[in-house]
Amino acid sequence: MSIIRFDQRRRSARPPKSARRDTITPALAVIALLSVCTLGWIAADSFLPGGGQAVVASEMRVQFRMCGSGQRHTCVVDGDTIWLDGMNLRLQAYDTPEPYDDICGGAQEVALAKRASARLLDLLNSNSFSVETFGTDRYDRTLATIRIGGTDVGDILISEGLARRWPDGHEFWC
Repeated sequence: MSIIRFDQRRRSARPPKSARRDTITPALAVIALLSVCTLGWIAADSFLPGGGQAVVASEMRVQFRMCGSGQRHTCVVDGDTIWLDGMNLRLQAYDTPEPYDDICGGAQEVALAKRASARLLDLLNSNSFSVETFGTDRYDRTLATIRIGGTDVGDILISEGLARRWPDGHEFWC
């Protein structure tokens, strides 16, 4: 058995590693936190609808027609979806019936859908309008509001009984 004696002269003047102040770890933690916050800000700006701000175009006049097979440049798909210069726009805050006879309202829904689509076509072709965009929906359509003289076209269609508020309106065509 060997005995190790404490020798005061061999003791280091530096404190042991465990007692030293670690300055690297807090600095790395701050850098990591700033990186995560920056990435979160970029992701929110890119992926949230509208990215926090709307884009408004100036007043325009464009000639639309009803969309046909393969025609998807500047046309009306239905009462709440259009193509404008190759961009698919889902007009938000209102909903119109779908022009398919196998949906809940059958032939009556199809007839109302055609009236809503024709009215939107007439509104767009008869007036200058502005477009305000707000990001995209789950189908990768650009969410938009179209205003004629400051009034949302959805409000016009709702007041004429051709659409309902979305998402809280009653689906009256079913």
